[in-house]
Amino acid sequence: MEKYNKDITAVIPVREGSTRLKNKNVAPFAGTNLLINKINQLKEVKEISRIVVSSDSDMMLAMAKERGVMTHKRSPEYCDEKTKSFGEVVRHVAENVEGTHILWATCTAPLVFPKVYRSAINEYFPALEAGYDSLVSFEVIKRYLWDENGPVNYELGIKHVPSQQLPNLYIVTDGILLAPREKMIEW
Repeated sequence: MEKYNKDITAVIPVREGSTRLKNKNVAPFAGTNLLINKINQLKEVKEISRIVVSSDSDMMLAMAKERGVMTHKRSPEYCDEKTKSFGEVVRHVAENVEGTHILWATCTAPLVFPKVYRSAINEYFPALEAGYDSLVSFEVIKRYLWDENGPVNYELGIKHVPSQQLPNLYIVTDGILLAPREKMIEW
């Protein structure tokens, strides 16, 4: 008997008004665009129960509907990066989609392939059993880092070490965040 309901909703969060790169979510990629590419990738993952594109953009929601996935229309205050915090955006989306678990899958991480999603999902449920509460994709970095006060993760001079001996630091890649829907709402 399985302890966890394995009902997973993949959410692709996109918005119309990117401030750094205009129309980044529909930028050309792999013969299509980033949003359609991500929808296509997630459709190949049989462990996903449903795919939802969450957006304020009618154009992006129409693309999602054309590809047969569900949509969630977000009001502008959940997309402007000023009115609501990112945590409030995640809570809002989680409260408005079905599913026991949510896989947050950004289309701006196009190199997270179906096999990577499958592998993450296969690791996720045993991790929950072991007491973990979520799964997040990271990249390990071993680089010499500084802030305004100098070195952060090493010492200059005689105690300087080769980069492979630096402590592991992690960058969130925004490729995968997988957690129970109720926890996303709570957090």
